[in-house]
Amino acid sequence: MTTAVPPQEVFDPTPAPAARMPRRVVILGSTGSIGTQAIEVVRQEPHRFDVVGLAAGGGRLDLLADQACALDVQAVAVADAVKAAELRDKLSARGSAAKVLAGPEGVAELAAWDCDVVLNGITGALGLESTLAALRAGRLLALANKESLIIGGPLVRELAVPGQIVPVDSEHYAIAQCFPRLPADQLTSLAQGNLAARRDHVRRLVITASGGPFRGRSSAELADVTPEQALAHPTWRMGPVITINSATLVNKGLEVIEAHLLFDIPFEQIEVVVHPQSVIHSMVEYVDGSTIAQASPPSMRIPIAYGIAWPDRVPEAAPAIDWTRAHQWTFEPLDHEAFPAVRLACEVGSVGGTAPAVYNAANEEAVAAFLAGRLAFPAILDTVARVVSEHRGESRGTVPRLEDVYEADDWARQRAKELISRQG
Repeated sequence: MTTAVPPQEVFDPTPAPAARMPRRVVILGSTGSIGTQAIEVVRQEPHRFDVVGLAAGGGRLDLLADQACALDVQAVAVADAVKAAELRDKLSARGSAAKVLAGPEGVAELAAWDCDVVLNGITGALGLESTLAALRAGRLLALANKESLIIGGPLVRELAVPGQIVPVDSEHYAIAQCFPRLPADQLTSLAQGNLAARRDHVRRLVITASGGPFRGRSSAELADVTPEQALAHPTWRMGPVITINSATLVNKGLEVIEAHLLFDIPFEQIEVVVHPQSVIHSMVEYVDGSTIAQASPPSMRIPIAYGIAWPDRVPEAAPAIDWTRAHQWTFEPLDHEAFPAVRLACEVGSVGGTAPAVYNAANEEAVAAFLAGRLAFPAILDTVARVVSEHRGESRGTVPRLEDVYEADDWARQRAKELISRQG
């Protein structure tokens, strides 16, 4: 899928000279964690970036309207079409003449807007159609939306040209930093900075995990975990779903699938290592015994800034490590018995097709039930494993249609709900 291609089929991220400064940016998911931090980076470098479009789900309309006015954007999209009229009123009251786009199709339209880079920080399956729209329009894609690759990986791989995606997840951003930067005509996989052209030099990718709030606990000690305990992540401050996914290590399983798709590295060459300090974000081990690691304090501003400024870097995007102080960084193997999510994700990713979409959808339903007090913590993965085992998707290696992905997603959610209801 990502073998070498002729130079004319490789994405060139460098804008025409007249468009280099400022860089025109569309931010999808502007009111969420990724989006708000992206706007902080933009405001730090106002002469470098020109935000031309914003999109959000619609849960924080006042913030979205304030952002649109402060950045003087051309267009604003709201995924909840019912709220489009209210958004227009709020923009008008603030003196903004920005065009309002409504519904998922409006968000996808904005993803194809005339710009240099699209930052996809949308949460959930809605992000897939926006990713596909940005790729079809030939935009550089700074990708923070996991679902684009988890549920639609084959579709993304079929559509994207090598070098068109800059990963924004801290782990995948880190892996990209650990590869030498290649000329555009030597890129052979989706993510910028990839050394897939010399994959024989790579022994393995090492993805680090903080271990979450239950690091060191046995499977028996996880039986009575409460939502409050699971939401108390020791390092990162995130939304509830991703925080629970970090506690179960499902998030790390999803990241393994992402790494495989982005960097075209086999699953058997991808390993997860627990690193509680969250300073080393991932590593690449080479066949000569050397390992290159990317280190920075736990801040998403660094990969966000890199994504929207590619191929340049934003000075002082976040504070660097203070090398005048003593540091202690530790690494330990992942306990696959207590946290089976990563192994299950590798199995699902190897099957491909719509299997990852089933894994993701079943997990989201199980997490919602856990947060509502209707499912025990260990039963999250039990439910996901049962739904995955019952899934009958396409043959290994086939590329599903978009409707196949959504059908599998719907089936997995319904089946997970049935299984959960029996445990209530």
